[in-house]
Amino acid sequence: GIRTGAPLACVWAPDSMAVKVSHWHNYLRVILSREDQRMEHFQRAENILLTVLEEVNAIDPRFLVDYSRNLEAFEFALCSSEDEVTVEVPLCLNGDDLLVKEGSGHWSQSGRGTSRHYPVSDFCYLGVPKEGASLENWTSKDVFSTVDSAECSGYIVPGKVLRLLRELIVAAIVHCRHQFLIQPGDLSAERLKEESMQLPLLVSSGWKIIQFNLIPVVRRTQANLKLNSSRWRERGFPEGSLSRVTQGVYFIPATYHHWRYSTNRPVVRLLHIVGTMEGHRLDSLRLLDQVNSEDWREEGKKRGLTFKHLEMVLLWATELFPSPEDWEELEGSIYRLLVILLCSLATKNLPHFLRPEENLFQEEDLDLSTLYHKVEGFASTPQQFLKFHFTPMGHNNLQQKEMGIQALLQLPAKDSSYWDTAFFDILLSKFQVYWIQDKQRLSAMSDTLLKVKKAIHDES
Repeated sequence: GIRTGAPLACVWAPDSMAVKVSHWHNYLRVILSREDQRMEHFQRAENILLTVLEEVNAIDPRFLVDYSRNLEAFEFALCSSEDEVTVEVPLCLNGDDLLVKEGSGHWSQSGRGTSRHYPVSDFCYLGVPKEGASLENWTSKDVFSTVDSAECSGYIVPGKVLRLLRELIVAAIVHCRHQFLIQPGDLSAERLKEESMQLPLLVSSGWKIIQFNLIPVVRRTQANLKLNSSRWRERGFPEGSLSRVTQGVYFIPATYHHWRYSTNRPVVRLLHIVGTMEGHRLDSLRLLDQVNSEDWREEGKKRGLTFKHLEMVLLWATELFPSPEDWEELEGSIYRLLVILLCSLATKNLPHFLRPEENLFQEEDLDLSTLYHKVEGFASTPQQFLKFHFTPMGHNNLQQKEMGIQALLQLPAKDSSYWDTAFFDILLSKFQVYWIQDKQRLSAMSDTLLKVKKAIHDES
């Protein structure tokens, strides 16, 4: 059998299989062989977490236990390189009864949580109306701040909610240990001391430590997540995907005083929909996630590309390469993600799929230039990373092409109209993984190629 935890690069297929299974498929096979075991460890750690959250609910019924963890388990199984899971802790209230007052100006978390900037439209206060709503449990001073307003009696303060939940978790852990509901070494609350907009609990799965990041959430079922409808094209996804994933709005802490719209659940739901489609979309994500973990991150450091970055690349690839033909071959599927990732690294801009105005690389402590060269190195000569001997497919000597790849990749930063299928088809053809026969796409690529040549000629 394959030893759990062994670097994938060290696993070789028997000679008899090497003929039948490509280097890509063999690498993927090893990744897939670990998923069932990974799911078992997730469920074991989840049971410990649920025991603690059930006690939190027993102490203070305002915090609910959400047993529907299918999306979290799905994402955790996909991501073999990270051991963090975002867990929502729903508040026991009807979010539709609250008054939503949007913030003004750009807000930045400083001193509490990350320093990342979010779009102005994401920030808001959640107010308790003076009349009509049964929200008495949420007007006590441990979670509430009184204001002088004609509309509402005050606001539910996310910073206070986080502080209360932190105290409840500690109390619940103490109780569970005294009652032998959890064993010594099952979990650690040491990171709860950190000032953050989420509460990290380290839980042992019996194999490794999984970090559950607990986030209090207010749900509004009678509203939909705000999107830039002028940009969204439901191309590449099953019809109705957008409306399904954006039903309901989830508010999570943004700063001590402000809540913000969360896009985490809609993104994972979209990823789940992608998983129902034929082709190698999720396999490409699995493989690049593993390569990122082994070869693109600096040794001993967690900073670098994350699984969240890569799943965003996959969502863009699903839209920009809408034909089933794009995803029939594993190698070609992987390069559809790679050309988008390379372009994002070169332009230092990875747009959020649901909020394209939000750059996921902004405010991140990333060395994008170094990352670009690592990813380009993999795209040019993957055999050096996969550690399998195979005949080169013509992916090297990129610098000898008639147009430099870096000059091409910079174009979307100067003209956003390049962020389209025809442009990325050109990139695929340069990597010699373009086999699409669609006449309309070939014509669009030809037209864009003329535009590209002119743009590069004008700059030279």
